[in-house]
Amino acid sequence: MIASLPMYDRPETMGANDRLWSLIRANLPEDIPAPEHLTRSADPMSDWTAANLLFSQTCSLPYRARLRDHLQIVGTPVHDLDAPPGSYYSVLVARADDPREAPEAFAGARLAVNDPLSQSGWAAIHSLGVPFGISTITGAHGASAEAVAGNRADLAAIDAVTWTLLTRHGPRTGALRVIARTPPSPALPYVTATGEAERLGDALSTAISQLSDDDRKALCLKGLTHLSRDVYLDQPIPPAPV
Repeated sequence: MIASLPMYDRPETMGANDRLWSLIRANLPEDIPAPEHLTRSADPMSDWTAANLLFSQTCSLPYRARLRDHLQIVGTPVHDLDAPPGSYYSVLVARADDPREAPEAFAGARLAVNDPLSQSGWAAIHSLGVPFGISTITGAHGASAEAVAGNRADLAAIDAVTWTLLTRHGPRTGALRVIARTPPSPALPYVTATGEAERLGDALSTAISQLSDDDRKALCLKGLTHLSRDVYLDQPIPPAPV
């Protein structure tokens, strides 16, 4: 069986993620075999499409575009954000010395996009309806922030949880400023391919409550809620960036 937590796993949060998984594992019924350690793959999609995926977290765009018939939703995180429980948003970041104040002022500007299958990095900014210019695919939110800071792009949409982590740990966020944020959308779901979504959700909810305050703060995680599958599937699927 495979368990992974790729979405907010960076050097500063790995320990907290490992402790979260240990607590989930400890709260699972004995008849659910669970790996001792998290898998940390360079290709999360390979984990998400695996038949033996016990537990993971995915972005809502790949879930509805590619994984909806393979994965069941275990639950939705409640983050320490100014957003309704079970939701998050993206912040739009520009260089600190860029005088433009609103997304509309960036019509024709260069976008940094972490991944065409990213809800926060692409779908959220596409939903604003601004005709942006050429997009550079960076591979990660942190790389998108670096691209804007380094004047290789003018604007990027970054997951609000990731932005919180970057402001704590990233070296270049002082060169950036937030100009706006997108409307909230459903937060990144915890998922399984095993049919054990309900019991995994119970174990996850208990595990989050047992985390130390420091670990919850490190993960910007307050609790767990349950959104229906349709809440995710009702979100539009945008065309690929150009």
